[in-house]
Amino acid sequence: MAVVTELKPLYLLTGSDRPKIVRALRRLKDRVGEDSIETLDGTKATGEDAVAACNALGFFMAEARLVLVEDVDKWKAADAKAIEAYAADPTEGTVLALVAGELKKDSPLHKACQKHGQLLEFNVVKKNLAGWVAEQFKQAGVRAEPSACAALVHIVGDDLLLLASEVDKITTWAAGEPVGEREVEALASPLAETPIFALTDAWGRRDLAATLEASETIFEREAKPRRDVASRLAGTLGNHLSKVQACQRLAAEGVRPRDGAATLKMHPFYAEKVFAQAGNFSVEELRGAVVRLAQLDHALKGGSRLSADLELQRALVDIGREPARAR
Repeated sequence: MAVVTELKPLYLLTGSDRPKIVRALRRLKDRVGEDSIETLDGTKATGEDAVAACNALGFFMAEARLVLVEDVDKWKAADAKAIEAYAADPTEGTVLALVAGELKKDSPLHKACQKHGQLLEFNVVKKNLAGWVAEQFKQAGVRAEPSACAALVHIVGDDLLLLASEVDKITTWAAGEPVGEREVEALASPLAETPIFALTDAWGRRDLAATLEASETIFEREAKPRRDVASRLAGTLGNHLSKVQACQRLAAEGVRPRDGAATLKMHPFYAEKVFAQAGNFSVEELRGAVVRLAQLDHALKGGSRLSADLELQRALVDIGREPARAR
């Protein structure tokens, strides 16, 4: 039977690094055993409910019990007061674990747990997600190239649970072998939103067929009406085009992609790609693309009788085809 030796009666697990919180909870659960765990929903249960669950002995007496309360982010001062009063005289053999997102340090619950329990704070700096991914690969015993880690963030997005899941998948496939950008692009699933990067990447390398295919994939995957999706894609293309022009200007001045990344506040991996795309177009072509996207914006706002998705794809053809094929 499990024993609570060395465990505190009260824990607060908080922070943006949800995978680490999940692992910490797993260790707690393993210490007490699955049959001795009671889970409450903090969006419905109060601090008083949590205390009542801790004080309830249950039909079978176990040497260790865990009362787990998820999502206590919105708990009020009264809830914190109930937890603080309980922590002064906790039930022997019972561990109370509270889980929150990014709880403010001046919140009553944070202060109460800091004073009477143990805080387990796991945070990730959003600007260093690629470094976090690299650490996950390292813990799994796999060496991943920096470009591979950046590519995974680019493909999956900033959801840490999804990133951790993709790291597990790629690690299993790698079987201890190093992981590079090519492997990540081949194996990772675009689990964030719709993979708009696939559209901008295809346009940037002037692959017209892949550009149109990516646009159609986006239209099919989105639950929103095609008109709304077309407007969003047009905006994304406009933003991306401005970045390509900025990189083109820096390249003309002799600035390297890595140095340009800091100037433009881009991730180095992304800057490398955009600089490469800038080299595929002339200055005149990019200026013409700006004009064409302005015409697309007018068409999407009622200036055309054609469907929005068709207007978008016509614009993609115009701004992406090779000069020899242009009218």
